[in-house]
Amino acid sequence: MSQAHRVVEALLSQPRLGRLGRAAADWVDLETSSLVACLQGIAPRTRGRLLDVGCGDRPYEHIFRPFVDSYVGIERDVTYAATDASSRPVKADILYDGVRLPFDDGSFHTVLSLQVLEHTPEPDALVAEMGRVLRDDGVLVMAVPFSFRLHEEPYDYYRFTPHMLRELCRRAGLVVEVVIARGSLWSVVAHKINSYLGLRVAQVGSVAQMMGKLPHERSTARGARLWTLPVVAPAMAGLALWGRVLDRVLPDPTEALGFVVIARRARAGELGEKPA
Repeated sequence: MSQAHRVVEALLSQPRLGRLGRAAADWVDLETSSLVACLQGIAPRTRGRLLDVGCGDRPYEHIFRPFVDSYVGIERDVTYAATDASSRPVKADILYDGVRLPFDDGSFHTVLSLQVLEHTPEPDALVAEMGRVLRDDGVLVMAVPFSFRLHEEPYDYYRFTPHMLRELCRRAGLVVEVVIARGSLWSVVAHKINSYLGLRVAQVGSVAQMMGKLPHERSTARGARLWTLPVVAPAMAGLALWGRVLDRVLPDPTEALGFVVIARRARAGELGEKPA
C-alpha cells in the first residue's frame, strides 16, 4: 500500500470526512443514487417481517427499517464468500446453498431481491422460492440492472427486460403491480463513462471499497491513481449532472440503468388459471 493510499484511508476513517466522501461518491454514482431514490419511494409499502435475499452487507437496510418489524438477511454461501461484503462488519444473518430458502411457506410479509437476480444461473427457481416464502398479502420488491458493466465475475449471468421480469413473476404465481425504470439514455451514457474514468483511469476501486461501496466486487488492494483526480473528479461530477438534466429534458423510454419491480401473490384465477 502506497503512502498516498494510507493518507486517503486515514482521512476516510474520520467520521465527518468519511460521510462527506461517501455522499459525494454516491451522488456521482448514478446507478446507486437512482436505486436509493427508488427504494425510498417504495419503502413505505413494506411491512412486517422482511427477508433480504442476497443482502450483501445490507446497504439498504436503513431505508426499510422504519417500516418493518424485523429484517433478515440471507446470502448464497459460495458467491458471498467471493465478494468484499463477506469481510465487512455487517454481515448476512444466514448462509444457504442457493437452492431452497430455509423457511416455511408464507414466512415473510416483505421479500427483497436487490441487484441479485442477474447472479443466479436459475432465476426462475429463485423467483419461485421468493414467492413461496411470501405471505398471501405480502409484497416482493426486485431490483435488477439493465445497462451495467460485468461485475461479481464469474457469477454475472443475465440482464432482464421488464417483459421478462413480468414473465418470471407470472411463472412463480406472482402479479407485477408496477415496473419502475431507473434513469434513461443520458444517465446510462454518463454512468458508463464515469465507470471507465473511475475504475480504469483513476483506478479508485480500492478507495470506493474503503467507503463501503462495491460490496459485490472482490476485495482489491490495487493502488488508486490519485494524481488523476484533479481532472477525473470534476469530469465525473459534470457527467453525473449532465446525465440527470438530459434525462429530464430528452428522455428515452427504451433505455434504463435498471428496473425495480413490485409484485404480489396472485389471487385465484388472476393469472388465467381456473380456481381450485
